[in-house]
Amino acid sequence: MFAAIGIFFLLGYLLGSVNFAVLVAKKHGVDILKEGSGNPGATNVKRVLGKGPGNLVFALDVLKGFVGAGLPYLLLRMEETPQAAEIHFTICVAGFVGTLLGHCFSCFLKFKGGKGVASTIGGLIVLLPIPILIGATLWGLIFLLSRYVSLASIILGVSLPVSCWVLPLFTTLKFSPAEFWFAAAIAAFNVWTHRSNIGRLLAGTENRFTKKA
Repeated sequence: MFAAIGIFFLLGYLLGSVNFAVLVAKKHGVDILKEGSGNPGATNVKRVLGKGPGNLVFALDVLKGFVGAGLPYLLLRMEETPQAAEIHFTICVAGFVGTLLGHCFSCFLKFKGGKGVASTIGGLIVLLPIPILIGATLWGLIFLLSRYVSLASIILGVSLPVSCWVLPLFTTLKFSPAEFWFAAAIAAFNVWTHRSNIGRLLAGTENRFTKKA
């Protein structure tokens, strides 16, 4: 088990370290690290290069998270028992965490990177599909109302453990303690990576997306 955790964590980290924002922007002759906010993520690419390149980076980052979390499901064959399912989930989490850390602290970018929202969505489609569906819906609603990507992303992250706690009270869905605390850790990491955005939101200086005339 520990060997599998280490292997998939490392594979995830190397996968996550491949920064698609930098690669797509470079294809357009732009160093995204020196343009806009300087953040190598889909939001900054969309702000600098437009909707097409920005959406492409977002989709690739989602796919990156999905693959990082899903590789253990594809490559490992385990018994159909509750204990085996918990071990399988833990290994998938290791792959996802490696991917997320690689995205945020890429070994190819001197340990700099994006905020990890798109990669989080991709990974949680595998690990927590219902909570991330709720979170993505909230993201869309908050963004449409406020036009702040950062605020929508923070709400998405915080909604994950809330969904894991509330849904079993009103539905037949069940989440293990490991799934709840995993969701809580993702929410905390999401808030931490957006700490500078929170400061700007409070100060009223955060950039918001507006429709161009």
